[in-house]
Amino acid sequence: MDDERPDMLTIGQLAHRTGLSVRTLRFWSDEEAVPPVARSASGYRLYDTKSVARVELVRTLRELGLGLDDVCRVLSGRTTVAEVANAHVAALDAQIRSLKVSRAVLSTVATRGSTAEETALMNRLVRLSAAERKQIIDEFKEEVFGDLDAPRDRIHTFSIELPDDPTPEQVDAWIELAELVRDPGFRARLRTWVELNTPVPGQGRPPGATIWWARQVVQIVAEVRKRGVAPEGPEAAEVLSELFGDADRTSVLRGLEAGIEAGAERYRRLVARVRGQDSAPDATEELEWLARALRAADQA
Repeated sequence: MDDERPDMLTIGQLAHRTGLSVRTLRFWSDEEAVPPVARSASGYRLYDTKSVARVELVRTLRELGLGLDDVCRVLSGRTTVAEVANAHVAALDAQIRSLKVSRAVLSTVATRGSTAEETALMNRLVRLSAAERKQIIDEFKEEVFGDLDAPRDRIHTFSIELPDDPTPEQVDAWIELAELVRDPGFRARLRTWVELNTPVPGQGRPPGATIWWARQVVQIVAEVRKRGVAPEGPEAAEVLSELFGDADRTSVLRGLEAGIEAGAERYRRLVARVRGQDSAPDATEELEWLARALRAADQA
């Protein structure tokens, strides 16, 4: 070139120095992110050593996810890196939450072998707003517990809210719970169970109503099962006497069977998982052992 300037870099030399393509540098230059410091007599863009440092800064900001408009605002002094970074942190947090939800849905789909229709439903359920999720739970509680004067320690008082930043386990539990509480059959079965275990005004709590909440009952049965005690044997009868005294065993059994049929234990565990709580081990087998023992005692 007859107008070469040894203290300047052509765009090709700048590309060689920075490891970027000429095409990228030309685009950045056109957008004023890395403007030329001069032009040759032939009109070619020329850059200096400061341009190399500016290219490195632009590349760093772009790799961190900043758009070229934000990069130009930072370089022109209209904003600071800290201000733009703060905005991008918030955006990245939202993106990460969304990706976590997507991963959890896909993981559930893979585990279940779900159809396209089921996948679409699960995705809709998990991406509902907090108000929409609350409406699903509120409608369920109103139908199941609405006009019953049940004690305050029962599961209808549990708050069921999916956090803003849920774990994959919480998302999976919410999908399963939302599907469950929208099932009319489950609602009807749970309503029957709740009615059997709700005190009649002026009377005490029905016999056996505390089985589902007194975890020591489950622990006692678990220890008995571990010893290999059969539910139909004499030792099982002693366990029943210890747990229920002279209470009406038929009423106890009726309430217990209704809860097992309703899937109350599954519901309790799903609620705990959605809330991110360490749920007690699944007590289904202990409850079924207890029901068998009560049936055997009733037939004796």
